Amino acid sequence: MDTFEESKNDMKTWGFFSQSSISIFLHGFSASSHLILLFVLSISWACKRHKMPSLEKSKPMLKNTYVSFYWSALISCMGLSFNDLLLCVLNYLSGYKHGWSDVKIVAELDFAFRTLTWFVISAYLHILFSHSSEHRFPILLKIWWAFYFIMSCSYLVIHLGLYWKHSSLPCLVWVSDVISIIIGLFFSYVGLFDKKQEDGDSKLLEPLLKISANENNCESVTRESTITPYANANIFSNFTFSWMGPLLELGYKKTLDLDDLPQLADCDSANVVFTRFRNKLEYDDNGSGNGDQVSTLKLVKTLILSIWKEILWTALLSIICTLASYVGPYLIDDFVQYLNSPCQLKYKGHALVFSFLLSKLIRCLSERHLFFQLRNMAIRVRAALFSIIYKKGFRLSSQSKQDHTNGENINLISVDVERISFFNWYLHDIWRIPIQIILALLVLYTRLGVASLVAFVTTMIFMLANFPLGKLQEKFQGELLDSKDQRMKVTSEALRNMRILKLQAWEMKFLAKITKLRKFETKWLKKLIYTSAMTAFVYSSAPVFVSMVTFGFCIFMGIPLDSGKILSALATFEILQVPIYNLPDTISMVVQTKVSLHRITLFLCLDNLHPNIVQKLPRDGTKIAVEIVKGNFSWNLHSPNLTLKDLNFQVSHGMRVAVCGFVGSGKSSLLSCILGEVPKISGAIRLHGTKAYVAQSPWIQSGKIVDNILFGKEMDKDRYEMILEACSLNMDLGLFAFGDQTIIGERGINLSGGQKQRIQIARAMYHDADIYLLDDPFSAVDAQTGIHLFKECLLGILGSKTIIYVTHQVEFLSFADLILVMRDGKITQSGKYEEILSLGTDFMELVGAHKKAMADFNSIDRGATLDNLIDGEKDDSMLCRNKSLQNDEEREPEKKLVGPEGQLVQEEKREIGEVSLSIYWKYITAAYKGAFVPLILLAQILFQILLIFSSYWMVLATPISKDVRPLVGGSTLIFVYVALTLGSSFCVLIRSMLIVTIGYKTSTLLFNKMHLCIFHAPISFFDSTPSGRILNRASIDQSAIDTSIPRQIEELLISTIGFLGTIIVMSQVAWKMLIAFIPMIVICIWYQQYYKSTARELSRLAGVCQAPIIQHFTESSLGSTTIRCFDQEERFMETNFKLIDGFSRPKFYFSGAMEWLCFRMDILAFVAYATSLLFFISMPKGVLNPGVVGLAITYGLEFSLHGVVWDLNRLENRIISVERILQYTCIPSEPLLLLQENKPDFEWPSQGKIDIVDLQVQYGPHLPVVLRGIKCTFFGGMNIGIVGRTGSGKSTLVQALFRMLEPTAGQIWIDDINISKVGLHDLRSRLSIIPQDPTMFEGTLRSNLDPLEEYTDEQIWEALERCQLGDKVRKKEGKLDFAVTENGENWSMGQRQLVCLARVLLKKSKVLVLDEATASVDTATDYLIQQTLRQQFSGSTVITIAHRLTSILDNDMVLLLDNGLILEYDSPSKLLENKSSSFAKLVTEYTQRCSS
Repeated sequence: MDTFEESKNDMKTWGFFSQSSISIFLHGFSASSHLILLFVLSISWACKRHKMPSLEKSKPMLKNTYVSFYWSALISCMGLSFNDLLLCVLNYLSGYKHGWSDVKIVAELDFAFRTLTWFVISAYLHILFSHSSEHRFPILLKIWWAFYFIMSCSYLVIHLGLYWKHSSLPCLVWVSDVISIIIGLFFSYVGLFDKKQEDGDSKLLEPLLKISANENNCESVTRESTITPYANANIFSNFTFSWMGPLLELGYKKTLDLDDLPQLADCDSANVVFTRFRNKLEYDDNGSGNGDQVSTLKLVKTLILSIWKEILWTALLSIICTLASYVGPYLIDDFVQYLNSPCQLKYKGHALVFSFLLSKLIRCLSERHLFFQLRNMAIRVRAALFSIIYKKGFRLSSQSKQDHTNGENINLISVDVERISFFNWYLHDIWRIPIQIILALLVLYTRLGVASLVAFVTTMIFMLANFPLGKLQEKFQGELLDSKDQRMKVTSEALRNMRILKLQAWEMKFLAKITKLRKFETKWLKKLIYTSAMTAFVYSSAPVFVSMVTFGFCIFMGIPLDSGKILSALATFEILQVPIYNLPDTISMVVQTKVSLHRITLFLCLDNLHPNIVQKLPRDGTKIAVEIVKGNFSWNLHSPNLTLKDLNFQVSHGMRVAVCGFVGSGKSSLLSCILGEVPKISGAIRLHGTKAYVAQSPWIQSGKIVDNILFGKEMDKDRYEMILEACSLNMDLGLFAFGDQTIIGERGINLSGGQKQRIQIARAMYHDADIYLLDDPFSAVDAQTGIHLFKECLLGILGSKTIIYVTHQVEFLSFADLILVMRDGKITQSGKYEEILSLGTDFMELVGAHKKAMADFNSIDRGATLDNLIDGEKDDSMLCRNKSLQNDEEREPEKKLVGPEGQLVQEEKREIGEVSLSIYWKYITAAYKGAFVPLILLAQILFQILLIFSSYWMVLATPISKDVRPLVGGSTLIFVYVALTLGSSFCVLIRSMLIVTIGYKTSTLLFNKMHLCIFHAPISFFDSTPSGRILNRASIDQSAIDTSIPRQIEELLISTIGFLGTIIVMSQVAWKMLIAFIPMIVICIWYQQYYKSTARELSRLAGVCQAPIIQHFTESSLGSTTIRCFDQEERFMETNFKLIDGFSRPKFYFSGAMEWLCFRMDILAFVAYATSLLFFISMPKGVLNPGVVGLAITYGLEFSLHGVVWDLNRLENRIISVERILQYTCIPSEPLLLLQENKPDFEWPSQGKIDIVDLQVQYGPHLPVVLRGIKCTFFGGMNIGIVGRTGSGKSTLVQALFRMLEPTAGQIWIDDINISKVGLHDLRSRLSIIPQDPTMFEGTLRSNLDPLEEYTDEQIWEALERCQLGDKVRKKEGKLDFAVTENGENWSMGQRQLVCLARVLLKKSKVLVLDEATASVDTATDYLIQQTLRQQFSGSTVITIAHRLTSILDNDMVLLLDNGLILEYDSPSKLLENKSSSFAKLVTEYTQRCSS
């Protein structure tokens, strides 16, 4: 016994000396470190003082401009100095009173050096920022702060170790450690996020954004007044997210709008983020000039370098969070043993409680800021990738655009960028999961010894199983995205051309095509989600299997198991579940992100438009404006056939150059080549001066008319008014309710073709360039307007400019100084009009066709066959005219509307208030009427019950300590545990499979329902709804319903039932715990109610703000040629930045709101948990079972309501996708496509007689009436010509005939059948039309001519021959199977019109409408087409809207419209006899123009 006591005393003595030596070492190391810093700081300051005079002369002083956190850092340094001084004094008093040991002497020196060092640092900071131009913390201090934090954390760990081995440590040590860690953490944060970067950022932005001084001033005022509170928040506000308070309060009182959200900090704005990203991407090239060859590795490296500070900070927070999470499981055994020990030392109990609570608090703080920073990283990554993709879209070559369609590009933005930004959540899991597993195994080793190796082996088996699963998921994911690309490509094309689809009654065919593609897509989706479900089941069951194997091995090897060890192991397995559960997700996200990065890389590697195709030179007094020398060009560099060959010509300044030729001869390509759009094979192009361009197919930007005309230039009111007058736009603007402030729909949908063209011309003229390139600008306008435009614009305002214009109007050729005649990509003739005319050949053929048409006009028999018929209808005709004029007078005062509701394009609708419970109900009952929902709930409840029972079994069936005999045998213990855990795993399997099945079925049903409603929607829906809004739902929202929402529901179910299970377990120990839990739950619910109105609207705003980004991207891609020509790339890039910031703001504040809520819930849970722990240790021994108490504490480690609220709010934010899709399942529908009771005969219409009775039409209930009481009859078999100036209502009348617009009043009868009573499909399929905008779809020529597959090859070839396309098609590879690219870009505009003509020749309807059908073809081809139509449709009613009067002069009747009224309706001969008629004046003017 004496020997034992002696050895015990020796151990105490050894422990004391060991403790003393460690304390001396720690204090000595600290003192030395501070002394070294003082020395280095002194040298640094001396060097700085030596250089400062010269620096201050060269740089302006930034008085009162401090780095962010300057004051906080200064006060913290002074506070730390005062704290160390206080500790120094207390240590001195202790030594003076109790004697000076070696430890106290070294500690005194340490505290003294600390006091001095932090005081010097405070002085250094004050002098540095008050008396110099510094605006960043010195790197020396940043390194020291990081070192100080790591040293403080290490000291705390060492002191905790000493505490557990020995009795106690001085209180001063603990105080010093806690204060050092808290302030050290703050310093680390400050070192990483040094926010004073205005100077640097402005330098970065100088080359990118060139905004006027006025705009800059306005911008700065706006940004100052609405700057994010986060940028100016103090340290306490940052830690607790209190800076979100004002916005949450505002959101609680009212529905938030985008204007209510403060701006982002500069460092988070898209322009700053993109500039840094671009600079790092270009810097990574090392001057190789190979910047377009971006590899996936290079892209990843640039992304990492762009956010390296955030990555380091989140890594640090992740480490702290991980370490704190393992403190509880490690101490559980000690806590159980403490409760079971006969003599309980109160200080040890309190120390254990303090350790539990401190670890939970640290975990709470670190986790909240970790998640917040991860979301901010996602915002920056998203902004960088959005911007780089948008910028690349401007530079793509034409071949690249054909290879990579618009639908694929939309997927890049809507799917791939989102997935890469979401990967931030999994970024640290790559290294954290192995660390978590190692820490878990270390804890297990301390409790179970060698059995932990079995757990390690089992865990490794599960981890290795990920490799084949990962490969499988990568394959499914890649196939899913590819199939989604195909679907989105067709959807985008269908939406873009919905008008022609409905006119041709093809919309259901395209819907079937999309549905077929969706079925193919869902094949891969099904494989992916079921594989993911099985993977999730295996890995959610993995901890259970690991625990079974581990406990089984302990029983087998005879390793004693007691309650404390089992609880410690269970808690560790619970934490181990997180990395094992996250492992498949992490691998899946790595795979998906890799695929998305690769797709974006492929896009960034596409060929650019070569910047040096055209040598752009200043005007500098040179006479030459445009010069091409030995030019050879080809749209496709891989094709042996050149597009343009042997081009040699010069154009002097001030010349007018006309380009003419047959369809497909290369006229538009010639202008594109001058613009630098066509790849150059050889030769040189030189351009002297600025240029402006008018495209053949008008490109109009969504927005106000005035903005389209100004196009980024300052308003010059006099010039603006002059140009409006010259372009005949004043009358059109007068018809609009908002004048030039009218908002134009997508692709100028609410403008006529002529109006779009004239706005384009006005835009080019306002630009005041030196060189004008006009691609067939007069084809879309009526003859009278064409004359006016030519005189006022080309001969007037632009009289002194260089103009190169393509035209099919022969009458405009004689005014040219030089005419270029083209055929097969060559300039076959060039010279003045008279010179070329005398040479004959091609030019003579073009002019001859025009003269023949005029000769036919002159030979019209003005008194022939129709006299009697006309006389019979004359009274009605004149009555109609008088009545229309009278109506015009009566209605004129009602023309204008006021208020924004008068605009065609309204802001996107978003729901207000809570997401209705009906949305959730509709979602969960969509599939199988919700029959599986009770089964899912039952499976999860059974799982939780079995899990709790298995834990109770292990705790109650094992002894509290080794000395107590077990209640049951080892085999019984493990057998029951295995049975319970296998039962719980089976419940998980059932739950996962049922949720996936319901989710898949629901997504399919909603997809089909939404698309059916969209394709059945009236054309007015597409006129007023930008396609970006629809595509947003078809891609992003549909993806959320496909995969995210089912998983989110599953997670909410798990967290809710898990939380209730935790409360039951903790309350079962002592029901009095409910006193702590109930108030906590009530307060949490109040917080959640206070928060959710703001969060909900922020989420909705984010959904609404994403569509404009996609729309702007699509619009910019389509108009890239025009944008580049006018040098507007930077302005469009700036608009893109504003749209991205508009999307990022709700995302940022939603993140802040989420963490604001979760932080408060964590603190409330912390208080409830602290109450429970204090209650447990205050109860007398024997009252509570230590094992059951330990189980309650084990469950309480993860106790927090924020998990439930988190999942609930994430679900609510995701369910908004269902809400948005359901919006589009309720849009108004067109009348029925088929009406069996009113189905017309197969031969209808047999005559083609059309009666129009008092027809009134408007584009929307809030828009003006366009057709105002039209009444007339088109007799069967007659040719009707409709003329009138642009915007008079010609195309609207055609739309009413096809019921694209339902009449507001009046009727249309065809062959005595009211078309309103006939099914839409029956009506439209019986009529034929060649629309104003010729449309071709991606696919083959055959599918474009015969999409319904109704005709034979012989019939198709016959139609092609008749419309002059037979020879051209035979020369093409594949002939009828020749590939047509998106929008038919590989066909000229004229060829596309001829393809549309071939369609109607195949159809051979009794009623044919030609809406500017030959506007884009030359006169010779037009003449041949007119002859073909007369032959093929001799017995049909042909309604022709034409700007070439030669096309309608031989028609039976002419209808002249003006401002939606019939001005004249009679035969051409009768109208021409009356010299005062408007038609006669129009023809006279046209004839004079042609003869001149």
